[in-house]
Amino acid sequence: MDKTRTKVLKVAVTGGAGSGKTFVCNRLKELGIKVISSDVMAREAVAPNSTAHKKIVDFFGETVLLSDGTLNRKMLRRMIVNDDVARLTLERIVHPEISNLIQEKIACAEKEGFDIVVVEVPLLFELSMQEHFNWIILVSAGHELRVKRLMARDNISRDEAENLLHVQMPDKDKIGRADFVLSNEGSRARLVEAVDFLYEKSLKPYKKRKSP
Repeated sequence: MDKTRTKVLKVAVTGGAGSGKTFVCNRLKELGIKVISSDVMAREAVAPNSTAHKKIVDFFGETVLLSDGTLNRKMLRRMIVNDDVARLTLERIVHPEISNLIQEKIACAEKEGFDIVVVEVPLLFELSMQEHFNWIILVSAGHELRVKRLMARDNISRDEAENLLHVQMPDKDKIGRADFVLSNEGSRARLVEAVDFLYEKSLKPYKKRKSP
């Protein structure tokens, strides 16, 4: 996509599981950037009574539901990491819904007058969604570090963490496709410094007003 100035600058923040992309998005939000959360969109896409929710229950059964009718996402993740058919089925159900929500939320933000919209898109390249954005920020971290982060964050085994990373595109295949790469190998303070530098040098010139 053309990287020149557009009415609204659409920026994707991507990276593998455990890379720190949500932390980066939260920092950009603190700096006044409009941020659209992938986690919020994922939950909206599979909310009870939605089309995707019904399809998931039809395929996986009611055992994937929590007592309030929402999906047990941890159980679903464990079911798909070792089952390619189940994983691909879930992706075919959920990803189009998330893609539609992204476009809707970007359009709403543009109507509201924002100059920059940042969207957290974990599987940006896997879903071939890069053409929907003007700039791409990749948050990168080493494999072993991400495994340890996932184990601690999600309280899962090493095998489960490894399996989750195995189905995602490796960073080495993403780096050449990104406009900016933020390395998250050190402390949170260092990552904040990197985000702030990127904001001052590349994003701030586009920004006329702060998000509410």
